[in-house]
Amino acid sequence: MRWTFDNIPEQSGRTAIVTGANAGIGYAAARALAMKGARVIMACRNRERGEAAVARVAAEQPAGSVELAIIDLASLESVRAFADSFEANGSGVDNGRLDLLVNNAGVMIPPQSKTADGFELQIGVNFLGHFALTGLLLDVLARTDDSRVVTLSSLAHRGGRIDFDSFWGARHYKPWREYQQSKLACLMFALELQQRLHARGFQVSSLAAHPGGTKTDLQRHNRALMWAMSLLGMSADQGALPTLFAATEPRARGGEYIGPHGIYEIRGYPTAAKIAARARDTEMSRRLWDVAEKHTGVRYLS
Repeated sequence: MRWTFDNIPEQSGRTAIVTGANAGIGYAAARALAMKGARVIMACRNRERGEAAVARVAAEQPAGSVELAIIDLASLESVRAFADSFEANGSGVDNGRLDLLVNNAGVMIPPQSKTADGFELQIGVNFLGHFALTGLLLDVLARTDDSRVVTLSSLAHRGGRIDFDSFWGARHYKPWREYQQSKLACLMFALELQQRLHARGFQVSSLAAHPGGTKTDLQRHNRALMWAMSLLGMSADQGALPTLFAATEPRARGGEYIGPHGIYEIRGYPTAAKIAARARDTEMSRRLWDVAEKHTGVRYLS
């Protein structure tokens, strides 16, 4: 079935947070949810770009609403401030509900750099920042019936290996290696989160998604990749469909991984995606969880 924007169920009365919502897949997902009636909090790092993104969606007069909130996933202090603000102020608008958290924001193969807390940037933003954010928002998610967490992974997870020593920055930095590791960690987190939620009877579902080959600003650090995506990549609107399927489709279940249906999962419409064997390593997943709790200081579902 060609699952498209038209298949997204009515979202009126639902509250969603989408990280990295000022551009690319995050923007496309936030816009689609708002057009279907959701209250969408567009969580962005850059205020100016965030305000411009909110204005673009608002100009289309969506059935729902959009608002800006500032979060820098490269800073655990910023993540905590965002979560505290939502709990204290933002959730009150909807009687303390959060139906959907989309862990979308990310960085891809940047020059070697670190987060404010000293982590290698890609593992810090893509995985550790979202791990902390999810834990800090879990109480409000748990108070909301049938809420979901959708975490973005990538085809690149298949080449990833977890090397805990590299979380603080490898001596010999290899951008692709660190990116693959971060996206493997994201998928392992989504699967482990579902196991822990289910074991404790929480009515919260954790799913993962990947966009296949999509033209976005994420590829800006690699000219060859940008050129290839300009020729072969899908639009951000289509690349966001796996995320939106995982977020809204009634048939989607916790623990599923959604991606494009086409050859090598590069293009197409949402369907079940292939999960690399390493992502199903339960012992490594538990260890990854423990390390993430230690590094972020956020403990939940232990």
